[in-house]
Amino acid sequence: MTQKARKLVTIFGGSGFIGTQVTQNLARLGYAVRVAVRRPDLAGHVRMFGFPGQVQPVQANLRYPDSVASAVRGADIVINLVGILNERGGQRFRTVHVEGASTVAELAKAAGVTTLVHVSALGASENSPSAYQRAKARAEAEVIKSFASATILRPSLVFGPDDDFFNRFGTLARMLPIMPLIGADTRLQPVYVGDVAAAIVMAAEGKVPSGKTYELGGPEIVTMRDVIERVLEETRRKRPVLPLPLAVAKPLAAVVGLLPRPLLTPDQVVQLGIDNVVSDTANTDKRTLAAFGIVPTTLDAILPTYLWRFRKNGEFERHASPLISG
Repeated sequence: MTQKARKLVTIFGGSGFIGTQVTQNLARLGYAVRVAVRRPDLAGHVRMFGFPGQVQPVQANLRYPDSVASAVRGADIVINLVGILNERGGQRFRTVHVEGASTVAELAKAAGVTTLVHVSALGASENSPSAYQRAKARAEAEVIKSFASATILRPSLVFGPDDDFFNRFGTLARMLPIMPLIGADTRLQPVYVGDVAAAIVMAAEGKVPSGKTYELGGPEIVTMRDVIERVLEETRRKRPVLPLPLAVAKPLAAVVGLLPRPLLTPDQVVQLGIDNVVSDTANTDKRTLAAFGIVPTTLDAILPTYLWRFRKNGEFERHASPLISG
């Protein structure tokens, strides 16, 4: 057994979109991985990423400190990926992002954990008009207060086969006769999930200086208008694009937000009006993917591998050339 195999990593949210990639990478490197999730019975798929017993789902809920303490007990490294995109029931930005992150950091420190990686979000700011971004900033402050040497990663919009962004617009392109466009000129810097996962693992291994905040963005800056046009191109759908002013989109989102699985919430409309790109300071200080030696993956390299599912004829149209209406 290697030295790495004797090290234990606890990943909160390790069965999700980003977490699944991180879990695979760590298992491949020989670490023992404890995947801390609210419903371990729904996370059995992570076991297949390692040899028998190497990857173990365990029950933990950030709102219950005893479960968090149990999950971090004996761990050398802790990674917190837990986050919510919208509030519902007991899942509030404050309880999950702020109080939950504080609990993880405080109990990890008390348990003697040597390394903590906290994944936040690009745009986190206590002065943001977005409740989501304010909560993310407060969470970072709580983490540093309890675990000063924690490494904080702020990814921009993360894309990949199971993302919640491009797939959402692909669904709209398939369902609606028009494509709504909110925040047409808002700039985004989408980053590939595989690059984010690689950076998380490198931070966990101490391959970049700890106690710093890194901003992770992709190789290109696009506007929301570019996003919609690219989705329509990849899905081969002809749809009129209808720009919606934020003043109109927000009340519409308030109605849609009442659905069990809302496509858009008022706070997300606010976020669509705010640029989400790596700061000049982070670029100057090289607190970006460059610090990890990672060459960011382009949208063109990945989007065609999964947006084809929203074409009229699905995979059978993958190699067709003409743009069709459907």
